Amino acid sequence: MTRARRTLAVLCALTVLAGCAPEPDQTPQPAEDSRAAAIRTIVRDAIASAHLKAVLVRVTEDGREIVTDAFGESMTGVPATAQMHFRNGAVAISYVATLLLILVDRGTVRLEDRLSTWLPEVPHAGAVTLGQLAQMTSGYRDYVIGNDAFTAAAYDNPFRAWTTDELLRYAVDEPLLYEPGTNWNYAHTNYVLLGMALEKATGRDMPELLADNVLQPLGLTGTTASLTAEIPDPVLHAFSSERRAALGVPAGTAFYEESTFWNPSWTITHGAVQTSTIGDLARTAEGIGSGQLLSEASYRRMTSTDLRGRTRPQPGCSTCFAQGIGYTYGLGVVISGEWLLQNPLLSGSSAVEAYLPERKLAVAVAVTYAPEAFDDQGDYANEAEALFRRIGAELAPEDAPPMPPPR
Repeated sequence: MTRARRTLAVLCALTVLAGCAPEPDQTPQPAEDSRAAAIRTIVRDAIASAHLKAVLVRVTEDGREIVTDAFGESMTGVPATAQMHFRNGAVAISYVATLLLILVDRGTVRLEDRLSTWLPEVPHAGAVTLGQLAQMTSGYRDYVIGNDAFTAAAYDNPFRAWTTDELLRYAVDEPLLYEPGTNWNYAHTNYVLLGMALEKATGRDMPELLADNVLQPLGLTGTTASLTAEIPDPVLHAFSSERRAALGVPAGTAFYEESTFWNPSWTITHGAVQTSTIGDLARTAEGIGSGQLLSEASYRRMTSTDLRGRTRPQPGCSTCFAQGIGYTYGLGVVISGEWLLQNPLLSGSSAVEAYLPERKLAVAVAVTYAPEAFDDQGDYANEAEALFRRIGAELAPEDAPPMPPPR
């Protein structure tokens, strides 16, 4: 109620004998989009069934809002809001890949350029190209997934600030898993090296490169580099049980700790470790998913599905698998059916930004977890991705996101 109408209501209460009564508001109120109601129902169901603490969601079509909402609590007694900031993890991979392709379009670098052009001291750099790093077909081992020594060190002190040299020591000195270009494995190593190479190629630091060439042109006002563990206010807090096994906490013993300010310096090349908002995730889906910043040729390269039928499981490689319609890696983006997405999972939170080019549909979801979401080992699933797939099926049943292969 406006101040004028509140004043009128008070005057009417005091002067009933004068017959004063406010005129009814004749402005027609638009009914809630039935799609928004359906999305809210899906989210509320997931909160109950998947034991979620908070969910932020934004969905647009052709840039027009279908729904933007927040559910649950950031902390006990503190409601989650759509303005809250959180770590965007692997979403920044799509920014680094976009930066690479922008530099290709400008003629600064080529996808075929060898890593040794800029980082000759790195083992195997003469055999690996920038394009292979971006597509994760280099053969470099991951310093995170399947690396017990790194996992133990990271969980021993989750507040540790890692240097790139420290991270790479866990991976690059080992033999390549396969001849570059002949298979695929998810490896954070690739994007640490790619970021370092692009800094050398341009003579500029990654935060400036991304801000000037990707973040600002996309209109991402809430996405910033996290040079420390700080997150801008307001903060979506996260909680986790994932250190349970590492700390030897017995099954059945309650274990649930705040993970909001664990240091994310291990996640990607420094300068691309970022915080964001649900609005910026949706705008990312729109901008990256449509190829807004790229030439037609570079956009085709980013979204190519040429790895389908060309990859395979491999002994000693926990992230090698046969890619198909449910999951194919392009350049810095995942292609699932006709959807383009990124799906970070880290430190007790998960998120998805996804885009369906044919319909210009963008879905952004960020999730935190209640204690019951973690199993006896402290493991948990990417429930943001599960939510996206349900929302995508609701909005585009003819192009429902297919399930990725079990891994």
